[in-house]
Amino acid sequence: MPTIAGPSSSPQKHVVGSRSEIIGGLRSAEVNTSRKRKLRSDSAAEVAATTVLSGNLISTPMKWKSPRRCAVSIPKTSNEEIKEDSNGKLTSPVISAVKNLSVCLDVKSKWNPRDDDQMKAVKEALHVSKAPSTVVCREDEQRRVFEFVKGCMEQKKAGSLYICGCPGTGKSLSMEKVRQQAEDWAKQAGLPCPETVSVNCTSLTKTTDIFSKILGNNESGKKANGSSSPLQQLRSLFSQKQQQSSSKMMLIIADEMDYLITRDRGVLHELFMLTTLPFSRCILIGVANAIDLADRFLPKLKSLNCKPLVVTFRAYSKDQILRILQERLVALPFVAFQSNALEICARKVSAASGDMRKALCVCRSALEILEIEVRGSIDQEPQGPAPEGQVVKMDHMIAALSKTFKSPVVDTIQSLPQHQQIIVCSAAKAFRGSKKDRTIAELNKLYLEICKSSMITPAGITEFTNMCTVLNDQGILKLSHARDDKLKRVSLRVDEADITFALKEIRFFRNCLL
Repeated sequence: MPTIAGPSSSPQKHVVGSRSEIIGGLRSAEVNTSRKRKLRSDSAAEVAATTVLSGNLISTPMKWKSPRRCAVSIPKTSNEEIKEDSNGKLTSPVISAVKNLSVCLDVKSKWNPRDDDQMKAVKEALHVSKAPSTVVCREDEQRRVFEFVKGCMEQKKAGSLYICGCPGTGKSLSMEKVRQQAEDWAKQAGLPCPETVSVNCTSLTKTTDIFSKILGNNESGKKANGSSSPLQQLRSLFSQKQQQSSSKMMLIIADEMDYLITRDRGVLHELFMLTTLPFSRCILIGVANAIDLADRFLPKLKSLNCKPLVVTFRAYSKDQILRILQERLVALPFVAFQSNALEICARKVSAASGDMRKALCVCRSALEILEIEVRGSIDQEPQGPAPEGQVVKMDHMIAALSKTFKSPVVDTIQSLPQHQQIIVCSAAKAFRGSKKDRTIAELNKLYLEICKSSMITPAGITEFTNMCTVLNDQGILKLSHARDDKLKRVSLRVDEADITFALKEIRFFRNCLL
């Protein structure tokens, strides 16, 4: 009969015993691990509680460091790392870092479209009347104008400058900056500051009132004889030598000079002739939207010895519009627009007209679309928090663009003067066949036929060529280069369907396109 082994000699017992020891060790390890985890979680809770008790509530989510690296949870943290604050309470490096982070978060607030103050701040930054501190993308033009004014002031010599460009290209804003630069430079150079006369010609009741405004701002002119006209007084004033005390230069900025052209061309000639008088101190800067004004009146002004220097403000490109929008929005402490939304706005506006005012209008319209969308969500969930990521996105900007630009080509054609619209109609009729381009002389022949049939006084060949150049700048016609203007080849850049749609409401043009 086999002998039954005792407890002390049983190998199974040893195996069972070793297994129980292993299991017990694992359990103890688990208990210790869970205890460590509990201690670590408690330490993290203590850090959060300590932060709350110290009055530093963090309203925005922040990325916490691992508790293993926190000085509070590590038992071996040295006493030097835990210091006393001004109130005698113990503070750790973690709590100090949280305090510093909360200060940064207070400075950089988060965009909330439901916040009326934030929405108002963005709208004001994008408003047309908001003058930026610096005029970007027009540094070269400003430099040329300022150098002209500076040269006149240094030499105490009169001069005239003509600034032209499409609407919304920063002409008036740049002139305001040049005026400030001229005054600052005069103070630094020890010269008397020029007497500045800024006139918007559209505000004049009569075109001759511009001479009254110039005379009213002149110190010597106030003492002149009141029986003669303001123009005669200015002529007399600048035809005789002035005293040294009254020899200040006069900076005249005539904005919207197109008004003087359409109403009374004689006033325009007389205004430029003030700079040719022997003792004239006038620095005349004329600003107008008509690109071809200098070409149309240059022969006459040249014969009067008052040919102005011409500075052209080109339409803004896509990159320039994008940069200007970013410059206006970068000062805000939050981000309200997606970058791709601003980019598509700049791209569309530059392709249509390059008008910066139009780009600002589109961005404000997109912001209003977002505002309406947010109000709708508030009505549905009045107590709900503001959802994250509610910025002006691509769909908002596309809706604003479609609202602003029904069709860029159609809007451009509809805004053209009558004679330029007749040229567009002539081009549409000329290119209906297989022939895709013609000379300016051939296009002028069709233009004369339409004017004759409708008893409209046609423009001369020089003015006709200038109008074709304007249509080329606006992207409607395409002109090739040639020595003789009459031999330049003309082609149409837009579809005939757009021309027909733009002018179909006017019976005269509807009959022309038949």
